[in-house]
Amino acid sequence: MSEHSRYISRTVELANRAMESGNHPFGALLVHNGKVLLEAENTIISENDATRHAELNLVSHASHQLAPDILRECTLYTSTEPCAMCAGAIYWAGIRKVVYGGSAEVLSQIAGPGIGISGQEVFSTCHQSVELIGPVAEELCSEVHLRYWPHPS
Repeated sequence: MSEHSRYISRTVELANRAMESGNHPFGALLVHNGKVLLEAENTIISENDATRHAELNLVSHASHQLAPDILRECTLYTSTEPCAMCAGAIYWAGIRKVVYGGSAEVLSQIAGPGIGISGQEVFSTCHQSVELIGPVAEELCSEVHLRYWPHPS
């Protein structure tokens, strides 16, 4: 199993935990020099706050706990490609590498359309580059969404 796959597998575990808590199935973690520093899951339903995406929860905690020079060296792993809101927060926090498991395109096929601007599009317009890698585990990451979101018969 590749290094990316190992971390993405953990984000899917976090997504499953979010779903078991009644939230949307998304998870994220922050890695520095091969060590997981922080983990987060989606909490929008349990916190009644539409901004509590897994990545935004992670970025908020990371910004309070870690120095900017450490954040620049971190990789954020997320179960699904970041939305435009999360991509902006990741950029402003100074995180410069993101690896995602499942694509926003496949998520929209499963869950329905969201904002029509992908995280990739947001990162491509940023003054300082953000390296974006993915999808690295599309099938694995789709499974949790297929269990959560209602599908037409």
